[in-house]
Amino acid sequence: MHFTESVEVHRAPLASTSYTNHRDWDQAVRAWTGPAHVQPDRSFEVRSPARETAQERLVIYLPPGADVDSADRVLWRHRWFEVDGEPARWMHGSLRHIRIRAWRVVR
Repeated sequence: MHFTESVEVHRAPLASTSYTNHRDWDQAVRAWTGPAHVQPDRSFEVRSPARETAQERLVIYLPPGADVDSADRVLWRHRWFEVDGEPARWMHGSLRHIRIRAWRVVR
């Protein structure tokens, strides 16, 4: 596995409203920048008379020291992706890495 792609991980603080908490992406900060290995994952398309959407999904392998969380967003090739689920940390042997799944919706 070669870490040849440049990736940025961004994190947003929680903002409270009267009813709930949400991530304030206008106040996001870069949590980590570095090399990664990016592979395409699945894609889904939904067609309806009202709209057409597609999901682009990636599997991203990061070095073991990368700072990434399930609520983060990833910037890769000028496109924003949301981290999908908990990062899988593999810290055994010589191929240590963190695997994340990321997705974005294309309209």
